[in-house]
Amino acid sequence: MSADAGRLTKAAPEPLTAVEGERSLGARLVSFVSGGMVRVFLIVVGLFWLVPTLGLLLSSLRPPDEMSASGWWEVFGKPSQLTFDSYDKLLGNSDITDSILNTVLITVPATVLVVVIGALAGYAFAWMEFPGRDWWFLGVVGLLVVPVQVALIPIAELFGNIGIFGSLIGVVLFHVGFGLPFAVFLLRNFFAEIPRELLEAARLDGAGELRLFFRVVMPLGGPAIAALGIFQFLWVWNDMLVALIFTDADSQPITVALQTQVRQFGSNVDVLAPGAFISMVIPLVVFFAFQRQFVSGVMAGAVK
Repeated sequence: MSADAGRLTKAAPEPLTAVEGERSLGARLVSFVSGGMVRVFLIVVGLFWLVPTLGLLLSSLRPPDEMSASGWWEVFGKPSQLTFDSYDKLLGNSDITDSILNTVLITVPATVLVVVIGALAGYAFAWMEFPGRDWWFLGVVGLLVVPVQVALIPIAELFGNIGIFGSLIGVVLFHVGFGLPFAVFLLRNFFAEIPRELLEAARLDGAGELRLFFRVVMPLGGPAIAALGIFQFLWVWNDMLVALIFTDADSQPITVALQTQVRQFGSNVDVLAPGAFISMVIPLVVFFAFQRQFVSGVMAGAVK
C-alpha cells in the first residue's frame, strides 16, 4: 500500500505541470507584448507618424523656389534655406488670418456649449428621476449612429429659412447638435459611477441639484469632461465638410481657406505651407498636452 501510495504521489503533479506550462506560455506572451521591444516599436511608429508634420514645418520655413525645386529633407544639407518670410507673408494675407479667427470663433463656442449642455444632460440622465428617462436616453444613444451627411441638406434648408445659413452661428449650431449625443452618452456613463452615498450626503447637508452638480459632480467628472472637450475641439477644428457647405467667404474657417488656396498651388505655396502647418500644429499641441485626461476619460465613460 505504501509503494502504491508513493507511485500515486509521484504521478499526481503531472496535470499541474501541464497547467503550469500553459500558464507560463501565456505569461511569456504577456511579458513579450509589454516588453521593451514592443515599446521601442511603438515609439518608432510614433516618430514615423510625426514625419509629415516635421516635413511640413521645414517646408514652411523654406523659400518658395526651393520648395518647388526639391524636397524638404534638403534643408539638412543647406540649413541656410530656413527663413520666416513665408510666415510674414501669411500674416499679410487677410483671407488666411480671417479664416484662422473664424476657426477659433467656431471651435471655442461649439466646444464649450457641447461640454456644458452635455454635462447637465448627463447628470440628469444619471441621477435625476423624470418620466421616460430611460427611453429618452435610448433615443440619445440612437442618434450616435446618424451620419452627418444625412442631415446636411435638411439643415441647410432650415438654416436658410431662418436666415443663418452662411454664418458662424449656423456652423456652431450644427456642430453642437451633432456633438451632443456623444457628449451625453460619455458623461452620463461617467457620472453614473459616482457613489450614491456621496450625493446623498451632500443632499443631507442642504445642497440643491445645481450646487450638487457644480460642487461635487463637476470636480469628480474632470477626466471625462476634459476628454470630451479635447475630442470636440479636434473634431470641429479639423472639420471641412460642414464648413464647406454652411459657410461663405466671410465666415469660412482655415480648412476651407486652405482648400481654396490649393487650387492655385503653384503661385501661393509660400502661403499654403505655413497655413497648413498652423492648422495642423494647434490640434496636435492640444492633444499631446491633454492626452492622459483624454484616454482616462474615454475609458472611464465606456465601461459602465
